[in-house]
Amino acid sequence: MNKKIAVLLGGNSSERAISIKSGQAVLKSLLKSGFQAYPIDLCTYSIMQLTKEMCDKAYIALHGKGGEDGSIQGVLEYLKIPYTGSGIMASSISIDKFRTKLLWKSIGLLTAPNVYITKKNKKSSYSFEIKKILKLGFPVVVKPNSQGSSIGITIVSSVEEIDHAMHLAFEYDKNILIEKFIQGREYTVSILNNQILPPIHILTKNYFYDYNAKYKSSSTQYFCPSGLNKIQEIELKKIVLSAWNIIGCSGCGRIDVILDKENNFWLLEVNTIPGMTERSLLPMSAKEFGISFDALVLSILRISI
Repeated sequence: MNKKIAVLLGGNSSERAISIKSGQAVLKSLLKSGFQAYPIDLCTYSIMQLTKEMCDKAYIALHGKGGEDGSIQGVLEYLKIPYTGSGIMASSISIDKFRTKLLWKSIGLLTAPNVYITKKNKKSSYSFEIKKILKLGFPVVVKPNSQGSSIGITIVSSVEEIDHAMHLAFEYDKNILIEKFIQGREYTVSILNNQILPPIHILTKNYFYDYNAKYKSSSTQYFCPSGLNKIQEIELKKIVLSAWNIIGCSGCGRIDVILDKENNFWLLEVNTIPGMTERSLLPMSAKEFGISFDALVLSILRISI
């Protein structure tokens, strides 16, 4: 097998460390499968040089801005290099939590009520936005609008905590989203080439599934099978597929949801380039479906754009 694959990893987003782990795991798998695969860290390498490398495809293992926001996808299309994951439009929408939710709401899918705020100058007041936030009712979730891995997120239980939480979120994005905190059980559902993989139930001792719970804590538990009954699984798969298709996503990805006490599924967000580390959820779900990690990497590569 002589195909040459560039594995794009690293970059300079706040999710760089996770991206390197994902990329190295993918690289190792591709080499094992007989490809001429090599790593490209976009923090130190100009993407425009890829044409000189004469690569057949680019495997995108970049997380966050610069990897999941449509920018790298646009460059690769300009260079006429096929790549993995969703296209330009779907990627740019998916990383924007607020606009993703607008699309979901447009087809009647449940997503938490929210307030969208753009950073102002130091002299400006957020008093009008605070009034809208109060209408949501506490607790609320304050998060950067275009970040992943739960970076910059705070659960706020009182008006006194809002200012600090907003300041933290603004450190990562000029736009932030404040949404009503939906209490319930968290699930994540992976999609591979429009095939819905087995849902995973995530159980954490933390208040929510934050960065520490995702990448550091040994107490976080993952249940696959998820424990949902047949009717719930059918409903969840229908919701997830609708949420995936309305954005125009392709390849593979993951959608996170909350099941509330009234058995309603609330959509949280979509991830168009899921992690591929030893703790990542897509490989876990694929394994339950009967797809090994190496077979998963090959499947993602085959359905590249």
